[in-house]
Amino acid sequence: MPRDDRDEPFDDLFREIERMMNEMMSGSDLNVGSPGNVDNGFGADTHVDIQDTGDDVRVIADLPGVEKENIELECDGKTLTISARSDHREYDERVSLPRRVNEHTASATYNNGVLEVVFEPAERSSDISLE
Repeated sequence: MPRDDRDEPFDDLFREIERMMNEMMSGSDLNVGSPGNVDNGFGADTHVDIQDTGDDVRVIADLPGVEKENIELECDGKTLTISARSDHREYDERVSLPRRVNEHTASATYNNGVLEVVFEPAERSSDISLE
């Protein structure tokens, strides 16, 4: 039986929307909801904010559904790595800090799904005398 487009007037519109969504997602490496993807960050439901106040550098990250004991932090003075896992996801985010920090003075708090890490800025490097 031949198809009559009058029966489904929005069929072409839905097909076009689906085509655009597929095209948009095919260019992205983001696999929301798939655990273990290291480079895709925390995903669409997580926000990371970096604040340089002059006196300190603050990194604030939303980690929904993550327990405190499932968070690991590591810093080399230039990059903060946040690794966290929940029952449904594994997160691994590398955050470039706006300036060099003293990673040994860092303090971190985690309350109601919000992680805050505070760093003191690194002291300027000392001059080296040449003899």
